[in-house]
Amino acid sequence: MLDQGARRAILEAVDSLREWEVETLSRLVRCPSTLGNEAAALNEMARIYEALGLSPQRVPVEPDRLRDHPGFSPPLIPYAGRDNVVAIHRPRAVAGRSLALQGHVDVVPEGAADMWETPPYEPAIRNGRIYGRGAGDMKAGIVSYCAAFEAFRLAGLQPAAEVQLQAVIEEECSGNGALATMLALPKPEAVIIPEPGPGVEALYTAEVGVVWAWVTVSGRPAHVRDMQAGLNAIEAASIIAAAFKAYEAEMNRAERIHPAFHGNNHPVNVNLGTIEGGEWNSSVATRCRIGLRVGVMLGYTAAETKRDVERIVEQAKQHERLRGALVKLEFKGFMADPCLFDTEAEIVQLARRSHAEATGGTLRDYPATGLTDGRFFQLYQGTPVACFGPDAVDIHGIDENVRLDSMHNITRTIALAMAAWCGVEKR
Repeated sequence: MLDQGARRAILEAVDSLREWEVETLSRLVRCPSTLGNEAAALNEMARIYEALGLSPQRVPVEPDRLRDHPGFSPPLIPYAGRDNVVAIHRPRAVAGRSLALQGHVDVVPEGAADMWETPPYEPAIRNGRIYGRGAGDMKAGIVSYCAAFEAFRLAGLQPAAEVQLQAVIEEECSGNGALATMLALPKPEAVIIPEPGPGVEALYTAEVGVVWAWVTVSGRPAHVRDMQAGLNAIEAASIIAAAFKAYEAEMNRAERIHPAFHGNNHPVNVNLGTIEGGEWNSSVATRCRIGLRVGVMLGYTAAETKRDVERIVEQAKQHERLRGALVKLEFKGFMADPCLFDTEAEIVQLARRSHAEATGGTLRDYPATGLTDGRFFQLYQGTPVACFGPDAVDIHGIDENVRLDSMHNITRTIALAMAAWCGVEKR
């Protein structure tokens, strides 16, 4: 049981950090940390950890050491200059249980920047919400766990157990940053990952897996005046993409849906995410490359889904309009299995109680049709994970934002959970 004096001191310290939270989140949002451009955000995290009185360390992602791990995904780009950043608090005397606080600094591209009400990397506050790419997913969560740790310092306390603070890359495309960091550090007794809720403060109960596939079609170029003599690679690639619609419908049949996702009538999504092709409006396109994201339901695996993708592409190649086309299939990025979180785990129950105590509210159960880095700890390390976070809206979309009061609620929740899990001691 947490001493009431310590509890009060920690919560008062948390409440004094509201302005710090906004300023820190704003600095992180100003870092356009898309794939390959994470350095500014990682450097900012190192400065934050130093300000918390910790010594930041860099953890590289080394594919040659990871590729045989079942959680590894084929990388999209090299990892030089993109090391994860961690810091470890160690108590004077261990009296509690160890904990990892983890979050990803990478963000997805902003899309059409001219469609944003305010520029995506210039944080703006409107109606109690802060707008900007990555504000919700998941820089607000990172700020919450840092603020929770700082509140201990302000209260003259510190966790009475080891606490790992982890800032990782590539949650949005592979998870290799989380995998490398998990394997490089001592196994904690529990993990908290403050990923955003879908417009509510939510607790992740399950998540789908994801496979990324890339199909490159090479056709036969021709002048448009004689287009029948050519083979249009863009049209051919579109035929292959369309072939996945029947598969998507099949994977969402009621008998295929795991009980954890009951109530969601379309949890498995296949997305045509990118298309690149053609050379000239008056030329039959020579080459086209499409990128697909294929969801994986619980009870199925990424490896099985990979085989399904191979089969669908092979069958699509037999279409009469692809005769003579060269089709290349690659798998880069996510090769991620789905995950069912242990919601009976003590850290999860503690998160629920801490949230109720800190806010008077309830974390809503959320079976996610996307994924998080939580799967690594649950599936491959056997470490219980409490994945919960603030009310965020339009993540991956236009005008992404997070409610500031909700971010503060999550800070209060993490602070109480950390105090109860780790115990406290005087600084």
